Amino acid sequence: MPTELTLLSAFLAGLLGSGHCVGMCGGIIGMLTMNLSTDVRQSFVRLIPYLLTYNIGRIGSYVLAGILVGLLGEQFVNWLPIDNPHIIAAWVAGLFMIALGLYISTCWQIFTPLEKVGVILWGKIEPLGRRFLPVTRPLQALGLGLVWGWLPCGLVYGILLLALTSGSALKGGLLMFAFGLGTLPMLLAVGATAQWFTKFARKRLVRSIAGIMIILFGLMILFASHH
Repeated sequence: MPTELTLLSAFLAGLLGSGHCVGMCGGIIGMLTMNLSTDVRQSFVRLIPYLLTYNIGRIGSYVLAGILVGLLGEQFVNWLPIDNPHIIAAWVAGLFMIALGLYISTCWQIFTPLEKVGVILWGKIEPLGRRFLPVTRPLQALGLGLVWGWLPCGLVYGILLLALTSGSALKGGLLMFAFGLGTLPMLLAVGATAQWFTKFARKRLVRSIAGIMIILFGLMILFASHH
């Protein structure tokens, strides 16, 4: 499948879809910073090491998950008893991208049921994150990010399903990395900037345009795989 289109779709999903869960993300950032000194919290320069290490851990978890599901998808594609299984994978990827576009545009919350399944796994992982609280050093923020990157999220699961169809562990990891990069502006923004970006990302028109773009990418993949 066209790797550039899927990477761009993953980035757009992270950039404009992160407003969907800003309340949860904001709560995590609050947990991250609440035990830091007032001087650190009020200085973006001094806060950056904590925000960066947290997000490196979070994106690292995304990449690891992408590698695992990409590897799983690769094994499944090679197992299919047909001459060109990659055509099937491309079709499934195109359909997943269309579903992702509908999810981003809030037209169809197809991935929401997956969050309920993820809650079961999260119940086993979440206690590990509490070991890094309260955060007083950047390394603790890194550990917190590594754990909280597994927080149940329909948007993350949508990109993971796309990574499943990528056909390789490398492509699966790259897809999740692109998605993680897209989420960075929201989680690095503070103060008035965060409020402006949240309002922008939540606008129905903005999300609709992003959803339509991803749907078009999915249709392009379907068309390319057919010819």
